[in-house]
Amino acid sequence: MNKIAIIGATTWGSTLGRMLVRKDVQVAQWARTEAEAEALKSKEASTQSTIRLSISASLEEVLDSADTVIFAVPSQRLRHNVRLSSSFLSSAMTLVSAAKGLEAESGKRMSEVIAEEVPMALSERICALSGPNLSKEINSGLPAVSVVACRNLGVAKQVQELLNCPGFAVYVSDDIVGVELCGALKNVIAIGAGILDGLGVGNNAKAAFITLGWSEVVKLGMALGARPSTFYGLAGLGDLIATGSSPLSRNYHVGYELAKGKSLGEVKASMTQVAEGIDTAIAAYRLVGKFRVTAPIIDLVYGVLFESLPPVEVAKRFTDGLKPDMVL
Repeated sequence: MNKIAIIGATTWGSTLGRMLVRKDVQVAQWARTEAEAEALKSKEASTQSTIRLSISASLEEVLDSADTVIFAVPSQRLRHNVRLSSSFLSSAMTLVSAAKGLEAESGKRMSEVIAEEVPMALSERICALSGPNLSKEINSGLPAVSVVACRNLGVAKQVQELLNCPGFAVYVSDDIVGVELCGALKNVIAIGAGILDGLGVGNNAKAAFITLGWSEVVKLGMALGARPSTFYGLAGLGDLIATGSSPLSRNYHVGYELAKGKSLGEVKASMTQVAEGIDTAIAAYRLVGKFRVTAPIIDLVYGVLFESLPPVEVAKRFTDGLKPDMVL
């Protein structure tokens, strides 16, 4: 029987664990400390049978005999957690990133980060899971669809078979570059969408902002080697619609609260979970400069987050001052 190791006690990691346990898969989940592990055990015991779920603060115990390892940690902590895990990984394992972000310092995708920290033999067995997957809806029993991407389509299909659950359909792609960029960069656009809703400028302006912002993302993605079609599929447009329009989205929430006058520090302090778009905006801004992509929407979001640009200026500059270099 398959054993799945989930590294991280995040909401998304726990959601994936619950789905797999209901499918009768053996799941071992890692928490950073004994206290965190005990708290998670108590929470899971109150919601479901834990016969097929074990929770531990021991990486060696969690990873022992695992077939597939899902890294469900914040993107800026992924490298550290992969390093901690690397000595317990075997060449037969499949590694799956469930984080939607870019490493702020390097601009690298999560699969690239993993590849740098694990034996080369595992490089062709690294996958990315992404799509319109709001955890609260999935935990409530509402249906969702996702995409698993890997350069080796055969490995992606193995993970697809593993993760396919009632109410959770998984598609496959071999464009891991595009799938990861979609999952990361839509968070930046979602922050901007939240800003516009917080300002109350209406759906017409927000729809235009999202559309033009996504055009920038596609251009950047192409410069980085992604297929354009990926950005209009489930991992791209599908995830963008969910994240850019729902109050359940942490990134949308950040933008909305900034527009209501809170500082970024206040917004982050009020949240119990990580909004990946904040740090990804740093990576996106640097990549835009590196590849000389014209991206005024990404620049505006970065300006609000890190250059003290008043949120109201997003609406003003977007409607009055931007001159996109595109023919529509």
